[in-house]
Amino acid sequence: MKTKFSLLCLITLFTLACGTNVPTPANVTGSLFPRVQGKNLTEESVTLPDSYLGKTTLVLVGYTQKAQFDIDRWILGALQADVKAEIVEVPTIAGMMPQMVQGFIDNGMRKGIPKDDWASVVTIYEDAPKIIAAFGNERPQSAYVALLKKDGTIAWSSNQGYSASQVLDLKKLADSL
Repeated sequence: MKTKFSLLCLITLFTLACGTNVPTPANVTGSLFPRVQGKNLTEESVTLPDSYLGKTTLVLVGYTQKAQFDIDRWILGALQADVKAEIVEVPTIAGMMPQMVQGFIDNGMRKGIPKDDWASVVTIYEDAPKIIAAFGNERPQSAYVALLKKDGTIAWSSNQGYSASQVLDLKKLADSL
């Protein structure tokens, strides 16, 4: 009985820590990507967008593990289309509980991601609310995709899920930056 109560408390805390549904803003083009800090899977501190200034950067934000399928399709599509941008995957995990077990979460990601790609995966915990406030989280199964100009401003964004036509539009824009 004590174990069931403890499990119920843990589930309740986790649910409360997940936050609320924030709608996606109509248009963020021209806005500066929110300044957030995290660590990549090689455990180096990274500040977005500062760490990528001077580079055209494709940022793929995922709020849940279910978004990984969409993120993988975006990465594959961008690589196949030869989108001229640095690709950064940004798992954004809000709430008190994930922050308490972030080492466990990051180690789980390391087990499923080739070591050569660890530097391009930047997990955001404490600053997750900044990203959610800027882009919304109403479609957690889809990646929030943002193409950043060299100065960190958003040139293009989408949270509608992967589509080949969007990758082609993205490529044209990235090639022009």
